[in-house]
Amino acid sequence: MGALSGWVCVVTGASRGIGKGIALQLGQAGATVYITGRNRATLGETAGETYFDNLGKTFWEMPPSVWDDMNNVGLRGHYICSVYAARMMVPAGRGLIVIISSTGRLQYDFNVPYGVGKAACDRLACDGAVELQGAGVAMVSLWPGAVRTETVLENVLSRDPGSKAEEEIWGVFEAAETPELSGKCIVALTADKKLMSLSGKVLLTCDLSRRYNLRDLDGREVLDSTSLRFLLSGVPGLSWLSSFIPSFLRLPKFILTLRASKF
Repeated sequence: MGALSGWVCVVTGASRGIGKGIALQLGQAGATVYITGRNRATLGETAGETYFDNLGKTFWEMPPSVWDDMNNVGLRGHYICSVYAARMMVPAGRGLIVIISSTGRLQYDFNVPYGVGKAACDRLACDGAVELQGAGVAMVSLWPGAVRTETVLENVLSRDPGSKAEEEIWGVFEAAETPELSGKCIVALTADKKLMSLSGKVLLTCDLSRRYNLRDLDGREVLDSTSLRFLLSGVPGLSWLSSFIPSFLRLPKFILTLRASKF
């Protein structure tokens, strides 16, 4: 019997990418998994190819449909699914709702609609957790690192970068984590006796991998995106210092927040 035997899980956007990786790991852990998704053409438009088609374009140069794909579809879907999940979980007195977000909440990534959507995802998890207090249901926002999804493999790593922006994207995803790492983190979360203390928080896959002693699907050690060694390796003129920085030195989370502060 698996760790999630007897659990019933719903994974949205499970046709490809992180959603598929999560569904596979939940199923392997013994859960009964229900998945949702859309056809290949529609999914491709909303799940990533639009980002690369519009890479380097300003918000006024992109079609307004990019906003609709990200937020009128994606963000609304997070909210609606959370509503119906909570209606079943609260009476049962137990459950876990995970919203997939990213560092796009803190810094400019891809385009304006993407950042707005990710900031809203974090707010949804944090505020939802406030209203779920005492109900036995945890709600968290999960930040994967760079992920080698099918869209990334097809649109980034399968071709040579044609611009400086594309070259930077290529470098980030070359050593990216697999889509199933997020699933491994969620499986580990369900077994955490201190899960409710994490409710309402933003959780990084690299931090959870260290907390639960996880490795990626292919056995690789998970890249720690908060380590000073990693952060310095991407700074022109200072990358040479990274080899002298111990791997256990990490950037405190409050500094990430301060960096994004506009006050």
